[in-house]
Amino acid sequence: MPHARHLPAVIGLPLAVVSGVAIPLQSRINGALGQTLGDGLAAALISFGTGLVLMILISLLLPRGRAGLAQLVPAVRERRFPRIYLAAGTIGALFVFSQALTISLLGVALFTVAAVMGQTLSGLAVDRAGIGPGGRRVITPMRVIGVLLTVAAVVWAVSPRLEGTGTTAALILPLLLPITAGILVSFQQAMNGTAAVHYGTPITATLMNFIAGSSVLLLAWLVKLLVAGPPEPLPEQWWYYLGGPMGCIFIGIGALLVRSLGVLLTGLGMIAGQLLGSLALDLVIPTPGTVVVFATVAGPILALGAIILTTLPWNRGLQRRS
Repeated sequence: MPHARHLPAVIGLPLAVVSGVAIPLQSRINGALGQTLGDGLAAALISFGTGLVLMILISLLLPRGRAGLAQLVPAVRERRFPRIYLAAGTIGALFVFSQALTISLLGVALFTVAAVMGQTLSGLAVDRAGIGPGGRRVITPMRVIGVLLTVAAVVWAVSPRLEGTGTTAALILPLLLPITAGILVSFQQAMNGTAAVHYGTPITATLMNFIAGSSVLLLAWLVKLLVAGPPEPLPEQWWYYLGGPMGCIFIGIGALLVRSLGVLLTGLGMIAGQLLGSLALDLVIPTPGTVVVFATVAGPILALGAIILTTLPWNRGLQRRS
């Protein structure tokens, strides 16, 4: 495996948190675009499409991007990593599709809880199996506690919005999709991180994500177009098209960090950033029905505490074993 510099946790974790802030911003933009178009799938396709255009430009203009493109064909031909890793972007497409399909039934809060539960639990398993580029990482008691505290933090932060989401029986089937999507996100991060190491840059791994995701969403949208007809005209406001660049941020940084932090810690950091970003949006640009109470503020603080616990000195002897 090519040499890649490891980032210390004191640098990597803040980067993960910062990249996580882009996730709720992207969700807010894509949600508004979906409402304007009357078509959530079209909004997801536009988000992936703008991200794809940006990544093509970055790959062609930056020296590291061009170097990564030069390694793409040799890496695949020489089977430096399983070829299925090229399809990692389809997991992102599934996640976006699950948003479009189930948020109207579950609400954003319950969707977030379900996705985070799947992502944190699978993050432990992916690290334990050594699927990512950072190698195997054992399941220590503090890592388990960190996962439980993170899930508790998300539930606590969104609890003011959980009222009126319907009966438990009616939500079981819709909940399965975001849980499944959340589980697969950890595998996506591991696959992206491994591919980034062999390309020599996360730029090419991110580009391949957008190619795969855009292809799947385009096919799905064309089928929907034949069945339901075209969406509303595209809006003129420029900010509707920033969802894709937001995705470039957290996909690229995630691919960079999993080698140093592992899949679980990278995911926990992004979840903490997601909570902080959601809180900032609720304070600065609130939407109808927004509720900011003690739990809304305390949840992100608890999430930050959870990722700190997983990096305390008593874990260092057990974090990585091959």
